[in-house]
Order: sequence, then structure tokens, then C-alpha cells
Amino acid sequence: MTDFTIASFNVKNLIGPDKEYYEFQKYTPEEYAWKQDWMANQLLTMNADIIGFQEIFEEEALRSVIDETDARADALNAATVPDRSKSYRRKVIFRKLEVDPYTDAALAFAPNVADQGIAGQRRPGVAVLSRFGFKGAPEIIQDLPEPLEIPFQPLRGLEGPQEAGFYRLRRLSRPILKVRIPIGEEVITIFNCHLKSKLGEHFKSEGADYAPEEDLTKYDPVGRALGSLRSAIRRMAEAWVLRGEIVKELKAGNAVAVMGDFNDGEHAVSSEIISGEVPFKNYAWMLRHDAKAANDRYSSEQSQQITADIEQVRLHSAEKLFVRKSLRDMVYTSAFGGAFESIDQIFLSRHFHPDNEARIGEMTYFSALNDHLTDGSHPEAPYNKLASDHGQIVAHMRLR
Repeated sequence: MTDFTIASFNVKNLIGPDKEYYEFQKYTPEEYAWKQDWMANQLLTMNADIIGFQEIFEEEALRSVIDETDARADALNAATVPDRSKSYRRKVIFRKLEVDPYTDAALAFAPNVADQGIAGQRRPGVAVLSRFGFKGAPEIIQDLPEPLEIPFQPLRGLEGPQEAGFYRLRRLSRPILKVRIPIGEEVITIFNCHLKSKLGEHFKSEGADYAPEEDLTKYDPVGRALGSLRSAIRRMAEAWVLRGEIVKELKAGNAVAVMGDFNDGEHAVSSEIISGEVPFKNYAWMLRHDAKAANDRYSSEQSQQITADIEQVRLHSAEKLFVRKSLRDMVYTSAFGGAFESIDQIFLSRHFHPDNEARIGEMTYFSALNDHLTDGSHPEAPYNKLASDHGQIVAHMRLR
């Protein structure tokens, strides 16, 4: 058996000091030192073998945090793990106390292709850190080889020459990083993503300094709702691109784990696009797609085949597997506007599902580091702009 851990960590705007990432936003050297200190402590606590990072503006800043983590791991191990001269060194507790540094780990960074290094107009990328290294070269998915065009059919009664329009996507808002990681005798495909946020996309006319909806002194509720609509469509289209890559891996017989900031809960449409459909209990009661009569339904054999086909390419929420196993009723990674929800996810293919007899492993535990989160909208709640506004999640896995 081989034990390992998979984690997702939205760090919230990691960049070096005195560098303006968004307009008028940057860290002083003291603020950057505090953020580096906080992140190093989180990484020590997580002690994860595979970590997907989001909101990384510079690889150098991330490597600096990892180096600081390694220094602290070495110091902690020197103080808490007895050397070979101690007769009690084999006690299990010392294996639990030891923290493995990332000295020999591999780091893959996917910069945002829209980031041109212009102060105040930076765009974040993603990264994956692996103690097991990588098999083959990491792949970055952001600019699409061919534009994705999503056509809409005319509604019933408007058939014919009526134009229903389409949505075109040429580039993802942030890159998807795909890596293959050898663990034991298995190779697992990991996708790290950061989908479009719920922040509204407001259209700025040519020559204008800002979109009209951004002027809150002239609040436009309908215009701002349209901005939210644009964001939702983009997020779901990005989820579909990711889904296509996932299905390719699953159909090739590869085990898959998807992590990242989905910017939506598990049951949102975008998340369900990524994870795939949940099969009905029985398709034999449904009319066939080509039904010619009222009783023309799928057979029992076809029902079993449909269910098997859906299950083969379906992903499962690590959080929900943990809730089912532990009877714990709430996990959250985000607190905003009075809503505590999980928008950071780890999804696992059926290769790790406990009900699958052919599984190669399963999750044994799930951790959420969210004690630092506070709802900044609450009048009595503190808000720390330097710590992440996301909780970190860790799936503890075991290969059979």
C-alpha cells in the first residue's frame, strides 16, 4: 500500500514585494514577509505530497515560499524527530511528527498568457508541486487551438431562418495545468484549474475609461446582472473545456484527480459539467430517444449499459465522500456575504471510489484548513487581506 495526499491551495495573489498586481494593489516588504510566513506555516501543516496552487503571479515568489517551508521543516524535524542513537526512535508518533521537505520535489508553473507584466494589469497563473515528480512534460491549456463556438437552437415555434446566436470562446480566463504523476506503480493524471470568478464582466466601449455598470454612484442593477450572466457563461464554457480533457483521460483508462478553485459549489452547473452526470436509478421507464409509441422505452439491458457508460466517466467529490464516511455535515472553503460554502474542490475518478470493486485506491481522510477564514461583511469580523480568503483542502489517499 502507498499513502499520499492531494491538496488544493488558493493562495490569494502571490507576488513579490513592491509589485503592483492589480491597480493600486501591492505588498510592502513587510506585508510580503508576513504572507510568506503564513503560507509556509500552512504548507507545513498540510504536509501534502501533491499541491495545486491558484493565484500565482510569479514562479519566483512561490519557490521562495517553498524554500522557507523547507527550512522550517528541517528545523522542526531536528527538534522533534529523534536520531538513530535513541532507542525509542521507531515509535509511530515520530513518523507522524516528521515533515518531509520539498527539496527534491518538482514544480510546474503555468503562467497566464494574458499576463504581459504590466503593473496594475497582471493576471495570475496556477502551479502544481509534486514530491513524486512528473511523468512527461506538463501541459498548459488556455488558448484554444480552434475557437469554441456554442450554438443555440431556436425555441419551438421559431424554427427556420431564425437566428438563435452562439457563444464563442477563444481563451480561458486562467490556464488549466495538466500533469501526470507516478505514484507507486500507478500514474495519476492531475488537473489544476481556476475557473472564471463570479465577479461581473461589464462591457467597456472603445475609448471609454470604464464600463457604465462600474460606476456605483449610478447603480444599474440590470446592467450588473448582465455582467454576472457573462461571468457564468464563461465559467461554464471553461468547465466544458476541462470536462473534455478529463473524458479523454478516463477513456484512455487513466485515473484522474481534478483540483482547484471552481468559483462555484459542488452542485452548481459548472461543477456538474466537470464531474459529469449522475445516472438515474433506472432508465427502463424512460421513453427512448427515437420512440415511435408510448411504450417504446429502453430495455433493462440498455439501462444497465447507460448507467455503466455514465459511471465510467463520472468524477466524485472528495469532500462528499468524506462527509458520507465520517458523518460530518459541513465543510467550507469560502466565507463571504454571510455564505459559507465550498468553492475549492478535489474531484476523483471512479478509480478511487469505495463502491468500485476494481478501484486502485481510496480516500481515507479529508482535511480542511479554514480557521483563518472570516466573513469580512460581518460588522464585527476581522479581515486579513494578507492571508488567503480560501480554505485549503487535503485528500488523504491510499493505493491498494
